[in-house]
Amino acid sequence: MDIRRITLALFVAFLVALGATYVTYSKIRNIRTATPTSVPVVVAATNLNPGAPLTRDGLKVVAWPAGLPIAGTASKIEDVVGRALIYPLYVNQPLVASYLAEPGSGIGLSAKIPDGMRATSIRSNDVTGVAGFLFPGSHVDVELTYRPDPAAQPQTETILQDVTVLTAGQTTEPDPKGKPEPVNVVTLLVTPEDSQKLVLASQEGTVQFVLRNGADQAHVATTAAQMSAMGGLQSKPVAKSLLSEKKHTATVKPSNVFTVETIAGDKHTIDKF
Repeated sequence: MDIRRITLALFVAFLVALGATYVTYSKIRNIRTATPTSVPVVVAATNLNPGAPLTRDGLKVVAWPAGLPIAGTASKIEDVVGRALIYPLYVNQPLVASYLAEPGSGIGLSAKIPDGMRATSIRSNDVTGVAGFLFPGSHVDVELTYRPDPAAQPQTETILQDVTVLTAGQTTEPDPKGKPEPVNVVTLLVTPEDSQKLVLASQEGTVQFVLRNGADQAHVATTAAQMSAMGGLQSKPVAKSLLSEKKHTATVKPSNVFTVETIAGDKHTIDKF
């Protein structure tokens, strides 16, 4: 066996393997260079409350992993400055388009009202406000107690279900510790038709809020509750009016009367027995 030939063959094989490795490495490097590993994404630089216009100081741009894309994000701060938030944004949370109010929609509470919806305020008290546990973001049912007519017994029925509370008093954000606080006015997010129902209900009877689980969005078919249906009680029959009863006139039968006529000479008398 020729050692020189073997050495030459091994050397050639080494060169071929080295060339193949170099070519493969070059292709992988080109792929990595062509595909960025991160993209710029605008996030919150601090906790931001809804309703306030966005400023440069409250935002920053970070390198976000390209393999974990988020739909609707912005890459430049100047594209979103001046827009108002609908929902709260927390530090380092990416800003997405669904969190922004439409341009020209205003600031404050009006910026939190989606297109086609309305904000309607109802006066509240300790009972109506569920003992102070109504917070912005809570979901409630609205019940109305009223009399269908002055002579009817009072009844309670659910007029709205799964309504979002926008504000409790002048608070637009819930208390972080969940501390209850009685409020005088509660603002609800409703449709235009439901806003008419709320206004009419507040004029015609007593409005009561019923707190529900925010994850429970089911609408339940209900019927009006009346006092006659509570505790097995039955409605009392309506007493008949004496004026509506037919009156009968009694015919008094005269008693038997005997008449005796007496004639004595020229004297004439009549006696009845």
